Amino acid sequence: MAALWLAGAAVAQELGGRARFEEGAATDARWGGGAELTLTLSQGVPWRAFTLTDPARLVLDFREVDWTGADPEAMDRSDAVGALRMGGFRSGWSRLVAVLSGPMVIGEAGMRVTEGSGRAELALRLIPASADEMARASGVPRDPRWDLPRPAAVAPAPRRAEGPPLRIMLDPGHGGIDPGAERAGVSEAALMLIFARELRDVLRRAGYDALLTRDDDVFVSLEGRVARAHEARADLFVSLHADAIEEGVAHGATVYTLAEDASDAASAALAERHDRDDILAGLDLSGSDDRVANVLLDLARLDNTPRSLSLARHLVDGIENAVGHVHKRPLRRAGFSVLKAADIPSVLVEVGFLSTEADLKNLADPAWRAGMAAGLRDGISAWAIEDAALARLRRQ
Repeated sequence: MAALWLAGAAVAQELGGRARFEEGAATDARWGGGAELTLTLSQGVPWRAFTLTDPARLVLDFREVDWTGADPEAMDRSDAVGALRMGGFRSGWSRLVAVLSGPMVIGEAGMRVTEGSGRAELALRLIPASADEMARASGVPRDPRWDLPRPAAVAPAPRRAEGPPLRIMLDPGHGGIDPGAERAGVSEAALMLIFARELRDVLRRAGYDALLTRDDDVFVSLEGRVARAHEARADLFVSLHADAIEEGVAHGATVYTLAEDASDAASAALAERHDRDDILAGLDLSGSDDRVANVLLDLARLDNTPRSLSLARHLVDGIENAVGHVHKRPLRRAGFSVLKAADIPSVLVEVGFLSTEADLKNLADPAWRAGMAAGLRDGISAWAIEDAALARLRRQ
């Protein structure tokens, strides 16, 4: 048995990004020799197991595990295991390696996910084998079900060539008393917080400064979300949603920018309701009347509306390249309140639709969410390169 797979383990709908290590141990098998390895994780994740030779070792790959608190020496209680190592393997992936004292092959392995809590328990048994038997059963597997590209095919995410890292405010929709759309016991607010945390990690590994408008199941007003982006001096604002429709079928991601007919209304509302230091980042308008504030808002939008549209196009391209499809009309405009920051390029991404069975399944799949996060990262990276090249042409 060269490798064992689970490419789509059930996912706990808890408020966490990566699966967290909780406990585990390598012990001597109670019968037949060999060793047994058990791991408990906070939620199910895609995983695979295989063996390698020279030296003999067991490899477990996960997408993705936070190993904080794991003590390899304390976990190793087996004479058949010489050492345990665990940590990050590559972007989005984690690995555990067990160095074996002699040739062994995988006898059986499986992950059981507890319904309700989502906690996952992985149990694996190694059985003694001859060196030839282990050599025949060993090797790094290649399988289309395991989305692990060859190293040569992976291009590093583009980074900004100079200046401070791009600061991106991620806005997981709804929260607290507002759960958003709900389907089969899953709420939009919980799913989007999970995805926002995962996307934040992906963006940070790519060199960006990613923040969240909320990092807990709490209610934040729509205007409060925009205000937090201003307070953080964010360069981009990306709101994340997964809506549901009562009639018909909608499938795939869509990206919204602020509608032109909503911009004037938003400007008027901002000028009327907001503190003057809350309208445009970096400008003190406390002594200005509504007409001055409206003119400055219009000028800011004149510069930033094309930037938001460009960002939306690049995000659609990135998503389509990463997950293979988007909504049949992926670029849209609407008067969403969270898009009315005049001086920050802003988009709202409907990651999928909870009312569609296929989208709901995708949204609950950490491997699919990792692909979506990579697509958004790639879209932002492509936009950043283009935006930097056009910066000198904009009004200073």
